[in-house]
Amino acid sequence: MINPGSIMKFMNARNKFNENHPKFAAFLQAAFSTPVTEGTIIEITMTRPGEEPMTTNMMVKQSDLELLEELKEIAQP
Repeated sequence: MINPGSIMKFMNARNKFNENHPKFAAFLQAAFSTPVTEGTIIEITMTRPGEEPMTTNMMVKQSDLELLEELKEIAQP
């Protein structure tokens, strides 16, 4: 059973994150407004202060989509 206190704590942290990073939240909403399909390329760059950026990417495969579907099923009550 899910702890209601944990849910509230998570929701508060999520709301604070969205307040701090509204562009990122809007990006995620736009990016996932339609389903991710096989062949989609996801790229991420991380830049630490005083360091060179690091970038990686991945091409979504059918097995990745199957894993996400399994995770969705597990998360459903």
